[in-house]
Amino acid sequence: MRCAVLGSGSFGTVFAQLLADAGHDVVLWAKTEETARSISLDHENPTYLPGVRLADTVNATTDLPAAVAGAGLVVVALPSQIVRGLLAPYRDDVPDDAIVLSLMKGVEEGTDERMSEVLASVWDLPAKRLAVLSGPNLSGEIAQRQPTATVVACEHEDTALEVAHAIATPYFRVFTATDVIGIEIGGAVKNVIALAVGIAQGVGFGDNTMASIMTRGLSEAARIGAAVGAQPETFAGLAGMGDLIATCSSPLSRNHRLGSYIGRGMSLEEAVAATGSTAEGAKSCRPILDLANRNGVKASIIRAVVDVLYNGLTVQEMVERLVDRPPRAED
Repeated sequence: MRCAVLGSGSFGTVFAQLLADAGHDVVLWAKTEETARSISLDHENPTYLPGVRLADTVNATTDLPAAVAGAGLVVVALPSQIVRGLLAPYRDDVPDDAIVLSLMKGVEEGTDERMSEVLASVWDLPAKRLAVLSGPNLSGEIAQRQPTATVVACEHEDTALEVAHAIATPYFRVFTATDVIGIEIGGAVKNVIALAVGIAQGVGFGDNTMASIMTRGLSEAARIGAAVGAQPETFAGLAGMGDLIATCSSPLSRNHRLGSYIGRGMSLEEAVAATGSTAEGAKSCRPILDLANRNGVKASIIRAVVDVLYNGLTVQEMVERLVDRPPRAED
């Protein structure tokens, strides 16, 4: 089918390539003419996926209505905080029968809404036409066609299966679920936990610290998820534990990399510049903490990350706060 991918960052671009490998014609929406021209003429995105030749069936445009015209699948891979403002004007351009698939892992500032909620609002989408994807899916490894698994969730199982069949390739294994809330909460929270792991490793701490933060961070994600209606078992799967391991452990992870720069003494602004691309955890940590607070969930690691990034807490104070606490039962 004809597929549209909105967003020409690393994951959007590699997903366009994956869709081409699955046999589809793909139009990638890019913000700049330069990027669109490079993709259409040179079949490469030199900014976000240099050295990877894209299929001839991947083309790009800066005309968003033209990108989505006639698409059976519209994939959204944009920074979470720009989605509402960017996409709201194009509500009537999305084909009435298109399925919309969100690759985004964030929570919107100001509303604390998950990305599927934002898309449903701005494009008036029924649940049957809206799916989300998450898992241990580092774009650099998918670009090399290394074996990868993911999970697609929709409240309507038949839609999740339809998307799964459409995006599956010999190297990209797709599972399905109906727990949209759990998939999105797991994907959003793991970015913040990866920041915390990166900060700790930037300071020089080792595997014990990393494993402790990851495990307690997964607990925070699961408790937030349970409070807003997620299924607990989701957090033991690809979009929970799987995504957390990949994002916290790999130097390919933007959130881990940004955290490590902060742990080495950079300011947030310096770390963002050094990372060179969107690290969603830095933007979503505050609305995720708001979500936890509103639902009475204690989220010590998420709070510590927010305080380091935005409230002047030093990294050393963060470590002391997380470690120097009285014993209690593990939850």
